Amino acid sequence: MRVRVPALLLASLVVVGSAFGSSSGCVGGDVLTGAQVPMTHQVDDWRDEVVYQLLTDRFADGDPRNDWRVDRSGMARYHGGDYLGVVSQLDYLSELGVTAIWISPIVLNVDTDAGVDAYHGYWAVDLQRLNPHFGDLGALREMVRACHARGIKVILDIVTNHLGQVFYYDINQNGRPDDNVYGSGTASPLTRLTEYDPDYDGRGIQSYTSLGEAGAAPIKFFHMPDVFRMPPMPEIFQHPEAYNRRGRITDYGIQEQVVYGDFPGGLKDLNTANPDVREALIASYTDWILKTDIDAFRIDTLKHVEHEFWQIFCQQVRERLALAGKTNFFMFGEAFDGDDTLLGSYTAPNELDAVFYFSQKFQVFGDVFLHGQPTKKVEELYGQRAAHYGLTPQPGGIGVAPRDALVNFLDNHDVPRFLYEFTDGAEGHFEEGRARLKAALAYLLTEDGIPCIYYGTEQDYSGGNDPANREDLAWSGYRTDGDTFQWIAKLTHLRRAYPALRRGNFTLRWTTERVGAEQDAGLVAFERALDAEYALVVINTRDKVSETSATSLGGGAMLVGAAPGTVLVDVLGSGPDVTVSGAGQATISVGPFGAAVYVPSAQRR
Repeated sequence: MRVRVPALLLASLVVVGSAFGSSSGCVGGDVLTGAQVPMTHQVDDWRDEVVYQLLTDRFADGDPRNDWRVDRSGMARYHGGDYLGVVSQLDYLSELGVTAIWISPIVLNVDTDAGVDAYHGYWAVDLQRLNPHFGDLGALREMVRACHARGIKVILDIVTNHLGQVFYYDINQNGRPDDNVYGSGTASPLTRLTEYDPDYDGRGIQSYTSLGEAGAAPIKFFHMPDVFRMPPMPEIFQHPEAYNRRGRITDYGIQEQVVYGDFPGGLKDLNTANPDVREALIASYTDWILKTDIDAFRIDTLKHVEHEFWQIFCQQVRERLALAGKTNFFMFGEAFDGDDTLLGSYTAPNELDAVFYFSQKFQVFGDVFLHGQPTKKVEELYGQRAAHYGLTPQPGGIGVAPRDALVNFLDNHDVPRFLYEFTDGAEGHFEEGRARLKAALAYLLTEDGIPCIYYGTEQDYSGGNDPANREDLAWSGYRTDGDTFQWIAKLTHLRRAYPALRRGNFTLRWTTERVGAEQDAGLVAFERALDAEYALVVINTRDKVSETSATSLGGGAMLVGAAPGTVLVDVLGSGPDVTVSGAGQATISVGPFGAAVYVPSAQRR
């Protein structure tokens, strides 16, 4: 189906192109020739921030002029969200306590493929032009400026591993993309061969005819300007040597495929060992920061790129931005994997400042808070930190060791939402899920590291796997009076009020192997201490109502770091005051899925 660009949108794109000196004539405009903007210093310590991940297309529609080919009846289609929509909801974000937003990739994408749109932004075709669905450069700059005026930082999602489906493998060399079935099904087995997305071949995808193999298959770029499916830019991406050309990953257990294979769905794997490819990626993404004053990168698909690339990319980005006056620029990335050793490897010297903490998502928020497994798992995972993650800040980075700056999260756009498992309609099940969610949020917003909230969590969204977990926030009416919204706002207020909850050292004081009716079953307790500032957090991850859990067992109470005689008060809930004993102990009781944050009475604010 051919898609026509409305005259109003096309005109606006031509204006963008001419205003910034586009010479290629491609829809979108060569915005990278635009003037740089002054760089500003927005962050002293990234651990002070509360990150809010939003999908630009699903957050808010602030500019109907770019509502082109919007189809809100399909979850895999464009829904109309844009940069000015973010601006329109800054009051909402501020009330929630958000201090940094992570937006979708901004560059021009292959607009649609096989009935699915690039509303998410991960199908890049041109790194030098903006996706017109979200707004032009002026709108993006206005969003960044308005966020900064509110003390909200902006994090840009980028992809260095692959482009969208910009070419096909001309395996039979007939000059057109084919999807063929070979064999009779009787004398010979049926075999399907697609030139869009062929299976991995370590030699590189080979040509094949009825006479057999015929050498490396040539690649052919599409020319479909109506959906921006064009030869990619920068120009280096129009050369075969810019890609690994080995076909789609079929076995994620084979490291060679993970690094060199195309992403299933036809996303073409870049040859990031090629110096020209590296330079194009570094220059393009760095230039977007210089044109907008954005404050950080969230980097997609870390584990699909070799470590040598990250050592060059991160160093070059930091150096180029520092020369322009942009310091404390944060770079964290996604390795979608529960292997804590693998995650930590990307925080080796000269690589990333931090990673998205997937091992914690699976082992703590999944196993413990979602499924009620022992809180001892919290201690076991935390015990691996020093061995797996960088212990010193990256040169030219954010000034915080990766071990202390991990980005913590409950769910995101690639996994089912936390509440999804409670949507079976069983009586009281969803309410149980909301109670578990509140306990998990208490941990997320008081533990060490940087908390990240996925948009819609505050509205009790409960979608399953992609795209069901990418709902429109407008469905909620942007209400701020809901129980979960107010709970998050209360926790973010405490983070602002008590520096120890943001930057303090983290010490586990109580975990347990018990999940039954024992007194300490389901309890996790930890301290945060920063100079004279002190906080003690106690969370109950279980739902037993026969006995309130407490940090004691068989007469043995919990040792704490506060001085004997210190009176501790609960600033989160309504727990009774607790006085630290002469032996330096305290017993804290917390109800089912409850949480308490105790501080010395003299520090109460």
